Amino acid sequence: MLLTYVDESFTARVYWIGALMVPDAAAIPLSEALNAVVAGAVKTYGVPVDVELHGYDIFHGRKGWKGVPPRARIAVYKAAMAAVGAQEDVAIILRGVKREQLVKRYTYPRPAHEVVLSHVLERVDGYAASREEYALVIADEVHDQAGHRADLDRYRVSGTGGYRSRKLTRIVDTLHFAPSHASRLVQAVDLVTFLFQRLGIPGTDPRAAVINEQLWALCEPRRYHSHCWDPMANQH
Repeated sequence: MLLTYVDESFTARVYWIGALMVPDAAAIPLSEALNAVVAGAVKTYGVPVDVELHGYDIFHGRKGWKGVPPRARIAVYKAAMAAVGAQEDVAIILRGVKREQLVKRYTYPRPAHEVVLSHVLERVDGYAASREEYALVIADEVHDQAGHRADLDRYRVSGTGGYRSRKLTRIVDTLHFAPSHASRLVQAVDLVTFLFQRLGIPGTDPRAAVINEQLWALCEPRRYHSHCWDPMANQH
């Protein structure tokens, strides 16, 4: 079974959703490695014991990371990305959509989250099939959870739609939603997705861009697929 953790990260330009696919046997070791990262931060920097590994908060020194020096926060992020990258059987899938182009192309566009989640689930299903495995999807809590579960049911019957429409046969049960504070692996996919979307932000300070690239390099070997859809490409 591939435990598949899903979270979103977005700007006004692009809406990304990431999936971290973790074989069941790797889930506990990865969770323990991330617990160790937090334990080290508690001991060294005095952060709260219940602090989350949350990308936005670590990068910007928010919530439990408030007052922690930038270099220390970068070190924490580095340790977490190294933990993800060290799990050889983990796979990362990242899908995005350009938000302005989505609105321009369609009179009544589907919500960006719905569009991108369908693309992520296509790739999750395909990856699971290639491994002759099944996937159980656990997502960070979002609005309209019932609607997303209904979408999954529809995708099983009539496909995901679009040019790569796929009937989903390898995703078991329903979509499960968990609060991020209760799951290190939901936190892990948050870290991965937040960092990846930062790689594409124009005008990033060159020093920050170098750090982002260095952090991403630690989990880059686990990237199975990434793509950002431009709905206006080849449109006239």
